[in-house]
Amino acid sequence: MKAHRSAFDETQGQWVRMMGSERDGKSRRSAGRPRPVTADWLFRAAAHYLERYASSSDNLARVLARKIERRRRAAIEAGEPIEADEGSEERDRAMISDTIAKFLELKLLDDRAYAEARFASLRRRGTSLRQTEAKLGQKGVPRELRQAVAAQDEMGDAAAALAYARRRRLGPHRAADRQTRRDRDIAAMMRAGFSFRDSVGAIDGTGEAPDEPS
Repeated sequence: MKAHRSAFDETQGQWVRMMGSERDGKSRRSAGRPRPVTADWLFRAAAHYLERYASSSDNLARVLARKIERRRRAAIEAGEPIEADEGSEERDRAMISDTIAKFLELKLLDDRAYAEARFASLRRRGTSLRQTEAKLGQKGVPRELRQAVAAQDEMGDAAAALAYARRRRLGPHRAADRQTRRDRDIAAMMRAGFSFRDSVGAIDGTGEAPDEPS
């Protein structure tokens, strides 16, 4: 999973940096007035976003929709003529779909690679399985893919709870008042999506994972 994501990141980064350099040159030439919403502009906007952030295809589509809305609003404020008929929203959706399809074809969008990398990152930080799946959903990862990636989880919530308690300095990681704060710490763990059992284990334990049985 990690090697797959690294290769994906390297290819994506090289390509979008090349597109970004070309885009920057055009931006300087047209600075000062809103540019029209075109397929070429949208493609470059997508490349610029992917240069900075990993993304699912659905999340990128939402980002591009917001960019179009801001561009049209800027054009109105600048007194520029814009297309605003009944078919304009449908044309925008089609343009976004075409842009997403191009990036998928170029392998610069890969929902599974994104989901796997994001899932692993969240789990290492101590995010509970429930909240990890919810965060992936917020980023546009389909339910079926979220479930498939979660099925490969090797960490488990007990280990994730230890990582969460360590990161938030709860339970055994408190400098003082550990016992008086115990119930609050357990409640904080449960609000973060952990079960009562895993929460108690992380707060009442030593802060270290138990040794594997020999």
